[in-house]
Amino acid sequence: MNDFTDNCIVKKIEISFGDIEQLPHIAQSILKLSEEKKIFAFYAEMGAGKTTLIKELCRQVGSRDNFSSPTYAIVNEYLISSSPNGKIYHMDLYRLKNVEEALAAGIEEYLNNNNYCFIEWPELVDDFLPPDTVKISIQVSDNVRNVSIFIH
Repeated sequence: MNDFTDNCIVKKIEISFGDIEQLPHIAQSILKLSEEKKIFAFYAEMGAGKTTLIKELCRQVGSRDNFSSPTYAIVNEYLISSSPNGKIYHMDLYRLKNVEEALAAGIEEYLNNNNYCFIEWPELVDDFLPPDTVKISIQVSDNVRNVSIFIH
């Protein structure tokens, strides 16, 4: 797990929850605390709940699309119902082997288009993430999710 404390973090917020029914509230809190930032990087082990949290964030941002894990597609694109040109990019970089594959998939274009980007397994592209990326770490202990939110 990355230690984000040396990267000029302005805020670190920690939230713990054990009940999936709390997820809408957790997602609302993350969006409110992130102060209109649009790029989110999710760091967690397999099965920690990255995709589940991202699906709820997509709902809270205003998408009504059918959400699924982009593990094989690498990037899923969702529309924001309330915004005619608004899009959400949900990326899963787990299967990528190197930075060149990320660049070939268009990571730079996604990060620079002012739409929401939710990135699972972002370690490979950490150097390409803008400085104001919201970094979210999820750790699981005894069926409790401990979510740490790092905001620049």
